[in-house]
Amino acid sequence: MNTIPTWQPAVIEPTGSGIDASPAGLAEYLRDADPGDLLARRGAVVYRGFGVTPESYDSVAGPLLPRRLAYVHGNSPRTKVGRNVYTSTEYPPEYDISMHNELSYSHRWPARILFYCERAAESGGATPVIDGALWLEAIDPEVRTAFAAGVRYTQNLHDGVGFGKSWQATFETEDRAEAEAFLKGADTEWEWRADGSLRIHQCRRATLRHPVTGREVWFNQADQWHPAGLGEEAALLAEVVPEDELPQHATFADGAPIPAAYITHIRETGLRLAVDVDWRTGDLLLVDNVAVAHGRRSYTGRRRVLVAMSD
Repeated sequence: MNTIPTWQPAVIEPTGSGIDASPAGLAEYLRDADPGDLLARRGAVVYRGFGVTPESYDSVAGPLLPRRLAYVHGNSPRTKVGRNVYTSTEYPPEYDISMHNELSYSHRWPARILFYCERAAESGGATPVIDGALWLEAIDPEVRTAFAAGVRYTQNLHDGVGFGKSWQATFETEDRAEAEAFLKGADTEWEWRADGSLRIHQCRRATLRHPVTGREVWFNQADQWHPAGLGEEAALLAEVVPEDELPQHATFADGAPIPAAYITHIRETGLRLAVDVDWRTGDLLLVDNVAVAHGRRSYTGRRRVLVAMSD
């Protein structure tokens, strides 16, 4: 039986690093030390013990995210709370969120993601992370082969009332022309429907080679778009609603259904091998969005983790 190598994100703390234990100390350190070097080597970096507050956030986020991106075409429920800063997700706290690379279903994805813990959960709520190459290695060869041609994603975005997200929230606009302009450059098939909803089809790869390291990583969100990966309520909805009418759905690239057992295997393998980043208020987590996938553990209490992205 093959043994999957272990992996851990890097951790930067004041103790032993010579960095002052303050947001100003961290900001000075980040200006002098290119965070990209460490990120390229480790894939994820935790900055802990610097007491970063909402007021000091921008001073440390600037060096970590060269250019913040809007969360356009995102499928996760979020609220925009600042200059391209969002709640990490508003998925119910009692559920785990499986491992994924942000916007891997889209034609363009952020290179970096920065998480910030404004308030830690009462219990649970870790952000698990996993080296995508190790995840790929751990997935059963039969499953990897089945996904060789990629994944076909379908979205049904309502016009303001319905299941899932609206097209207005997804594209951060009320203007159909702006949504269309994005889609025309995104290698998608799309149509406006009679009820005002927007249906989108897109075929994407299932794995990707990192642009710097060349390592092949598992890079898709099939398990988050397939009813088998979304819990009992989604499975029940899929029994009464045609697949092409669900808020989102995934098949193989040729339209053939993905077996539920494959989805379960992918999801469980990622969550089992992931390393939990247990939040403390004021922590930051910087992730290379191609090299490393992330998720969320269930939690209790009033957890508030914010996220921003950069190319």
